[in-house]
Order: sequence, then C-alpha cells, then structure tokens
Amino acid sequence: MPVNTIKSTEGKEVSIQEKLKMLYELQTVASEIDKINTLRGELPLEVQDLEDEIVGLKTRLANYSEELKSLNLAIGNKKTEIKDSKAKIDKYKEQQENVRNNREFDSLSKEIEFQTLEIELSEKKIREFTIEIKSKTDAAEASEKLFKEREEDLIRKKKELQEITAETAVEEDKLKSKVTKIESMIEDRLVMAFNRIRKNARNGLSVVTVQRDACGGCFNKIPPQRQLDIASRKKIIVCEYCGRILVDKDIATPIEETEHPV
Repeated sequence: MPVNTIKSTEGKEVSIQEKLKMLYELQTVASEIDKINTLRGELPLEVQDLEDEIVGLKTRLANYSEELKSLNLAIGNKKTEIKDSKAKIDKYKEQQENVRNNREFDSLSKEIEFQTLEIELSEKKIREFTIEIKSKTDAAEASEKLFKEREEDLIRKKKELQEITAETAVEEDKLKSKVTKIESMIEDRLVMAFNRIRKNARNGLSVVTVQRDACGGCFNKIPPQRQLDIASRKKIIVCEYCGRILVDKDIATPIEETEHPV
C-alpha cells in the first residue's frame, strides 16, 4: 500500500488527501449542526433546569405536608394530655375532700400542682406548634405558587423548543445522515480522534485551516516548513499547541458524493 494512502472502514484505499478532505467536510457538517443547536440557544438547558426545579418543589411540598400532619398530630396529642391532666386534677381535688391527715392533703396538692404545670407546658407546646404550622403553611403556599409558575414556564419553554426543533428537524436529520455517511468512509480511530478533539475544543472545531500563517483554532503561528507539509496533504498534521487537525485553506473543495459511494 502506498505511504500516502490508508483504508476506509469499508476496506477501500483512500489517499491521505481524500481523508483530509473528508475530515474537513465532517467538520463543516458538524459546525452546521452546532449552528442549529445555537439557534435553540439555552432552551434545552432551561427546560431541564425547570424540570429539575419542579421535581425539587414537589419534594418540598410533600415534606411540608408530612410536617404539617405531624404538627397537627402533636397538637392533638397535647390536647389529649391536657384533658387527662384536668381529669386527674378533678380526681385529686375530690380525694382531698376525704383525706384523713395533712400529709395526704399535701401529697394530693403536689399532684394537682404537677398536673397544672403539665397543662401549662402542653399549652405552651400547642402555641409553639401553632406558630410553626403558620410558618410552614405560609412556606407551603409560597412553594405551591412557585410550583404553578414553574409549571407554566415549563409548558411555555417546551412549546418554544418544540417549535424551533420542528423548524430545524428536517435539516438536522439531513446533516446527521451526512455525518454518518462521511464517518463510514473514515476509519474508526480517526473518527474517535475527531470527536475527542471536538469535545474538548471550546468552539467545537476539530479541523481548522491555516489562516494568515497561524492555526485557525488557537491562532498560534505555524512555521513555514510545517505549512508546506500541511499543503502537501501527505500526512495528517495536528497543531502542536491545541491538538487540532490542520489543513490548508484550499482543501475546502467539497467531496463529490459520486467519488465515495456508501
């Protein structure tokens, strides 16, 4: 096999020059897909954020509901304790009328005093629980209002996203099909390298042309001899600074689909 040829995934010999053209064409198509995603803007992220926030609000509302139930149950228990304490006080007072000595009277008085303190403590707890219920009810109402607002926002954002997606769906499908076709003509290792570079590049550019004697990705200067090597298209050369694949500006001639049938 000649040095300047490699095989595609279909086993056909493809020259380095053709391979570079394919990579450049792949970058061009990928950039068109990026433009479509830019048109959608931050909507997909906004939709996801709203969905996450709504899930969080649902959890918060469920927690408030459980906490309010617990507080109301606690108030009910305290009211029962007050009722029991009052019943005991009535019983102790009745017993005081039939005591035989001061010691028994004082003992019952202490019991009455203790139950009276229990009633006061329970009443204090009820007041505290009531204040807490008011606070949590207000917070729950605010969360419920926010929940409804976020649901409305989500419906609106999803509609916007669906409209934009519908407008660009056909074009995007065509571009994705073209990406698949080009990738089928390039061996897997190059496709993987292309995608890896693209993922790490801020602007999504894996393949760039030499512009004004510099890398079209990071804009660092390229030595004249290296530019000649790039223009010769005899091997795949990457920028020593950013790792992008470098091609000469004249490589932008589209690949004829008839030359490389899938």
